[in-house]
Amino acid sequence: MSKRKRLKKPTACEFLPAAPLAFRAGCRNNACDMCGIAGIIDFCGRAVEPAILERFRRSLAHRGPDDAGDWSFQAPGFSVALVHTRLAVIDPTPQARQPMTSPDRRYAITYNGELYNYRTLARELPGPLKTTSDTEVVLQSCIHWGPAALTRFDAMWALAFVDTVERRGHLSRDPFGIKPLYYTVSDDRLIFASELRALRRVPGLSLEIDPRALACYLNLGYIPHPRTIYRDVFKLPPGHRLDFDAAGVGEPERFFYLSEPPAAPPSYPEAVRELRGRIESAVAAQRVSDVPLGAFLSGGLDSSIVVACLARAAGPRVKTFSIGYREHPRYDETRYAHLLADRYGTEHQAFQLTFRDVLDTIEPMLDHLGEPFADSSLLPTALVSRYTRRHVTVALSGDGGDELFGGYWRYLGHHYLQRYHRLPKFIRKAIIEPLLRRLPAARSTPLLNRLRQARKLLDGDYPDPLDRHLAWARYMDNNLAVELLGQSAAEQLARDLREMYRRAPAQWYPHGADGRVDLSRILLADLAVGLPGDMLFKVDTASMFHGLEVRVPLLSVEVVNFAAALPIEYKIAGSNGKRILRDAFADDLPAPILQRKKMGFEVPLGEFLRNELHDFYRDTVTAAALQNLNINPTVAARLFDDHLHRRADHADLLWSLLVLTRWTGDSV
Repeated sequence: MSKRKRLKKPTACEFLPAAPLAFRAGCRNNACDMCGIAGIIDFCGRAVEPAILERFRRSLAHRGPDDAGDWSFQAPGFSVALVHTRLAVIDPTPQARQPMTSPDRRYAITYNGELYNYRTLARELPGPLKTTSDTEVVLQSCIHWGPAALTRFDAMWALAFVDTVERRGHLSRDPFGIKPLYYTVSDDRLIFASELRALRRVPGLSLEIDPRALACYLNLGYIPHPRTIYRDVFKLPPGHRLDFDAAGVGEPERFFYLSEPPAAPPSYPEAVRELRGRIESAVAAQRVSDVPLGAFLSGGLDSSIVVACLARAAGPRVKTFSIGYREHPRYDETRYAHLLADRYGTEHQAFQLTFRDVLDTIEPMLDHLGEPFADSSLLPTALVSRYTRRHVTVALSGDGGDELFGGYWRYLGHHYLQRYHRLPKFIRKAIIEPLLRRLPAARSTPLLNRLRQARKLLDGDYPDPLDRHLAWARYMDNNLAVELLGQSAAEQLARDLREMYRRAPAQWYPHGADGRVDLSRILLADLAVGLPGDMLFKVDTASMFHGLEVRVPLLSVEVVNFAAALPIEYKIAGSNGKRILRDAFADDLPAPILQRKKMGFEVPLGEFLRNELHDFYRDTVTAAALQNLNINPTVAARLFDDHLHRRADHADLLWSLLVLTRWTGDSV
């Protein structure tokens, strides 16, 4: 048990006699999303008000349309109430509903996720099981192996486990943060939920905005764990558990580490074969489902690999899904998706959208957010989830490939910068850089977008590779941060980001790592920070909003352990990212997919802000709203004006201000 934070007991704490366990469950038909969990552990033994449990159920109903229930236990100095809303994927019978208790009613669990190796673990557990659900395997594993069970799971999850006799338990979250879990300690209670918006339904919680979290958000577009937008509410970090007992709550404790890299890496041909085998095994394992299953197919490398493996494992007629924009070929990838779908004979659905469809989903998605989140690819992800859910309940995705194998342009930027420095200084300083400053800043054409990236590349030309990486990932540089947030806040922000990224790589290993900062360490930092904070949060939020479970086989522990240990030259060769991934599946994918450059899941945000969203922005991002957040409204107005007149492209930062002020107005 980790070191305790002792809770102050109220002087009039009411110690109640032990009460019987209580359980309620009932079907829910108000459809929408995947499993949601919530609960309260009260260290004074007070009963949890039924009205709070009902608020939890209503707030999380979209995550679990098939069933909902709660379970409670009360004794002197320790009471528990657990809530669950269910999307039934494995064993949809009533016997597998949650919260689930052991036969003797001593242990209880509320669990959100999928345990892909549940059949294997079931054979290792003593005694027969009463259901065919993975939930019962998770429960019995926690009983039988204790916290060590978590290292046996091939899964995505967030869960709460309680032992009512020992008066102890834990919260835990999967190794890479695929499933979210939020918690706070308030008034001698540990309160947790799958979504931050559910915690806002608990009366009396402190919901003071954290200025350091807000600054991180404005720079990155998301708030990295363990912070949330609220000072006293936290995200449980990936691969951690949070222990509690009758005395109080411990500190989050890491249970998952990557395997130490071997002394000598495998040869490149051996690594290609091994990686291919591990990805194929992960995709095959994640096919387990008692409901219809398919896959996203964007036409990019990662999703194409997942679909190719799925088609070989499942046979023909795998269901695949993509979206495109018929009138806007720059943002349309469906031709690549059709190439792969035709090759493997999948039942492919390509949903053709207009930009009006994207605009119409903005307000519903912003209203759904528990905290500000400014990755605009949330919008098309929500749309493809909506259309996919009409055909299947579960979809496999290619997320994680960029962070594992070096797919983003900012990884390749180090190579481009080295090549740029080989040019004579006169050409760089007297011709290229002044010209780049004069050209319009926009993303409306591929050429202008390349020029914008080139300008950002040079703006981040620092000696330290970590400083370069952060400059390329941020929405605003240090000078703009000072103008917008003030000197003190900007300096604190710079310290927070550097410290976060410098610490992250070493945390993957039980004995830490040396202080070197190279490209391999930067990929590990993004795996720890950006992947759960941005990409996985986006997919979870968008898919759950439409009742779709999304699985990510590239983030199988077996795949990540192997990929993380590979030399960087196996992943990035000059200006080519994902080298080993391309070579591992070179015979399985059409040449245009293997050879194409990465394309983000984009919408024309900059043009929207100049046109369709102009009035919405003006009405929402007001001087008063910004002043309340200690953001300089004069600077913000200048940024918007520069963007409107194409003197600069501030689309990401302006969108983050719009999302923030909209969220602030809705959350008051």
